[in-house]
This record gives sequence, structure tokens and C-alpha cells, in this order.
Amino acid sequence: MTKTVRWGILATGGIAERFTADLLTLEDTEVVAVASRTEASAKAFADRFGIPRAYGDWAGLFGDEDVDVVYVATPHHAHREAAGRALEAGKAVLCEKALTLNAREAGELVGLARDRGLFLMEAMWMYCNPLVLRIAELVRDGAIGEVRTVQADFGLAGPFAADHRLRDPAVGGGALLDLGVYPVSFAQLLLGEPDTVHAHALLSPEGVDLNTGMLLGWDSGASALLSCSLVADTPLTASVTGSLGRIDIPRGFFYPERFTLRRNGHEPEEFVSGNDPHSLRHEATEVMRCLRAGETESPLVPLEGSLAVMRTLDAVRDRVGVRYPQETAAGRG
Repeated sequence: MTKTVRWGILATGGIAERFTADLLTLEDTEVVAVASRTEASAKAFADRFGIPRAYGDWAGLFGDEDVDVVYVATPHHAHREAAGRALEAGKAVLCEKALTLNAREAGELVGLARDRGLFLMEAMWMYCNPLVLRIAELVRDGAIGEVRTVQADFGLAGPFAADHRLRDPAVGGGALLDLGVYPVSFAQLLLGEPDTVHAHALLSPEGVDLNTGMLLGWDSGASALLSCSLVADTPLTASVTGSLGRIDIPRGFFYPERFTLRRNGHEPEEFVSGNDPHSLRHEATEVMRCLRAGETESPLVPLEGSLAVMRTLDAVRDRVGVRYPQETAAGRG
């Protein structure tokens, strides 16, 4: 691949706007096309960011020979189709999280990417954050000993009206896929896939989870107490406790500006970010590094890790009784 990576943006919502704005701050990067389900939306987005081509359908973007990689920013329910069609068209793909509605769909995407030798990555920007990487390194190197507990939460106060996308089961609404994916991904970054999953939730009249608590367990004896909510402004903090100390992350644990390492018998050590922790540039930089190196998946956001997170999210939904309309009674298909 040439030094300059050429991006196509699929969808024009808030996260697409934010990603594109951050992407355009990077060198050797071009955004050459954008697509939406309506030409007017695509054109307005293109005009805002100076993008040369705007398509009123997905096919135009997937057929654009100048596009190297597609950023999929649609709602969850469309990830399987959108990312799948991009891969079938020979494009590399960065797909928003949660990767799909369920593990079966995620497995199909991963299988397609591997069969075709194409790059695929879930847009778990937290995994590319420099301080989160440092936390994982400290844990891996035994700075706090053997991990015993992980705690993390992500909740918004709302209220969200009944017609809001977050309450619409047809588009994968609920707290879990939008917010819960962060604490689950954080715990699994440090401990891997859990051996046991317990969960409790308050469901909306539409059948999506509004307030969910999760207790994950590992055969090592470690546990994770996690929560997500659309009806409560939770602290948005995280902590990791080990046999020799603890790491505390203040509000905004998934884009930390700082964290504190507390080793037993030592003074606390504070780590402060030297980069913009709120930026989506870190994940875009990792995608482009992989593409230039000819890698088909990122070691920072490995596909097996994304699949494992989707299996955990499936297990949580099984426990609390959330099923999306696209999923049959016989299975998640």
C-alpha cells in the first residue's frame, strides 16, 4: 500500500463526524468518499469535511476504487451487512463497536476477512489509548501481582424517549451494546474471556436493557463487577485490584487522562497522558500502521478478543432475557 491511506466513511452520524474530524488531523491520510442512505445526508457531510465524493447508497462507496479502507459507523444492527459487503468488495474495514449484534454475526465477519486475507478491526478505541496500553502492560508485568478483581461502569442519566435508537430493539438498542461493551472489554483486556457470567437487568417496555449489572468469574478466582445504564449517571470509573496493589482510573476510564498505581508498601504513582485521550486518532493510526505493514488484524485489537467479548455480551443477554427481532427463537440467526 502507498504511504497515503485513503478512507471511505459509511454513515454520517455523530461518531462518524467525530472520527472524520480526528482522522483529518493525521498526515498521509485522505478521506476520499462518504456514503449514506440518502444523497442529501452524504452531500452535507462531504461539504462539511471537504470530501470529494458523496454517495447516496452503500454500493457507490464499496465500488469506489480509490477507497482503501471503510470506516463503518452505522448502528449495530447494520454492522454485519455493511462490513460484510465492504469486505466482499475487497476493502479493509474498521467497524464500530460492538462489532455486531451477536457472536454468530461477528464470527461470520471474521471468517470472511480471514478467507479473503483482508484487514478487519473493531473500533475499540479504548484498546489503542496510550494509558490503557500502559495499564495492561503494568498488569501483565505483575506490578499489582495476581489480578483479583476488576470494577468498571458506564452509565448515562437519560432519560431517553421510547422512540430513541437506544430503546429500539430493532437496531440493537439498550445499554449493553452501546455502553456495556466498554467495561466488558476492559475486564477482558486484563483477564481474557470469563469462565462464568451472571447478570441482572431492568428492561424497558420495548425489551431492551436499561440498567444492567454483570458479575464475571474466572477459574483463577478473579472476578469482575461491571455495570451499564441508560437511567443512571454512574461514576464512569474503573479499578483493578491485585494481590500486591491496585490501579485506580478516574471518571472516563475508557479514555483516561490519568491513573494511579498503588503498590502495597509504596507511595502512590500517578501516570498522566501526554496525548489527547479523547481523540479517535489512536485507533485510526493503528489501522493505518497495520495496512502499511500488510497486517490483516491489529495486535492491539485482536479479532479473537472481539469475538470473546461478543460471546460474553451474548451470555449477558441470555441471562437477562434480551433478544433482538433479527434473532430467531432457535438461535441468534
